[in-house]
Amino acid sequence: MVIEPRVAAHARRLPTQALPAYVHDLAALDRHARAIRAALPGRTELYYAAKANPAPEILRTLAPHVDGYEVTSGGELAHVRRTVPGAPLAFSGPGKTEAELRLALDLGAERLHVESEHEFRLLVSLARAPVDVLLRVNLPIPDGHGEHAALAMGGRPAPFGLDPDGAASCLRRPGGHRVRFRGIHAHLASGLDAAAHTAVTRHITAWAAEFAGRHGAGLTEVDAGGGMAVDYARPHTRFDWTAYGHGLRRVLEAHGGLTLRVEPGRSVTAYCGWYVTDVLDVKHSRGEAFAVLRGGTHHMRTPAAKGHDHPFTVLSAGEWTHPWPRPAARREPVTLVGQLCTPRDVFARRIPVDTLGAGDRVAFAMAGAYAWNISHHDFLMHPPPTFHYLS
Repeated sequence: MVIEPRVAAHARRLPTQALPAYVHDLAALDRHARAIRAALPGRTELYYAAKANPAPEILRTLAPHVDGYEVTSGGELAHVRRTVPGAPLAFSGPGKTEAELRLALDLGAERLHVESEHEFRLLVSLARAPVDVLLRVNLPIPDGHGEHAALAMGGRPAPFGLDPDGAASCLRRPGGHRVRFRGIHAHLASGLDAAAHTAVTRHITAWAAEFAGRHGAGLTEVDAGGGMAVDYARPHTRFDWTAYGHGLRRVLEAHGGLTLRVEPGRSVTAYCGWYVTDVLDVKHSRGEAFAVLRGGTHHMRTPAAKGHDHPFTVLSAGEWTHPWPRPAARREPVTLVGQLCTPRDVFARRIPVDTLGAGDRVAFAMAGAYAWNISHHDFLMHPPPTFHYLS
């Protein structure tokens, strides 16, 4: 995996006591977000899913390029509102508590995504002024587009969203003058390429238009969620935002006056982050080489959570200063592991290397999303990483 020269230079300059470290390239993130925004047609709103990486520096870098932020808890709601005051917020996710709904109303969240009939009733009971909602609906994934998804959530029993009959029931509830229906939200799958995501968006939009027309409800918005593919096995590939933008333009042409919203997270920030650490030891066990790294998947859970070999770059060390030979793997496959007392603490398995030895540094790419913020930080009580943001 090729690393940007300025990121590599910063990673090499870090003192050992600063490792492990997250290094985020905010300039690269700014360019990537700008390109995404430019690829999307008019009447398309771009919201960033804050759960992917809610670091304040990330949120602020994205602010000029996004129309708002999607949040999924009271904590995220308060954090994003505090970090980027005035930015529109869409509050989604199952299991919203009464306290969280009150907070959303108090902070003026622009959209609430209703996930159940009980949640709808609770919101009606709490609202003192009109609040705009989208109904999250569990729809089937169009034929041929769900089988290759990294994660499928639509068309099967799930805790997410309403069945169509439940959505219709919400529209018939009294108190609708306080809870105003604006449209449909449906996040059906993750890991879709541009063609599949276009087909899913077309399917959601057509269903929403038919549903709203059948029930005499005004439809102004459709939220097709996120889930744009990020391929850790092919780190040089990217979701084709230009092709997706062309597809959205055709969807909008078929539904005049409608606003589409997309909520990417991983596909926006994954590429801007690097997890940098050093090799503590290299050992051979029953004929296989293992490089033991400072830190581990308690800092960056992504490879353990997704079960993949995480892409990395070796930053060779300088002189070996100890009087004994440097332990190393040479022209052989090596498994990169962390410091945790579990065989699951693995970054990558049996990856061929020319040389990887104690004292070398390793920079794991694509660490800008679902990395530190989903990790079990306190397990074994190792020191936390340091964080660096290159503007």
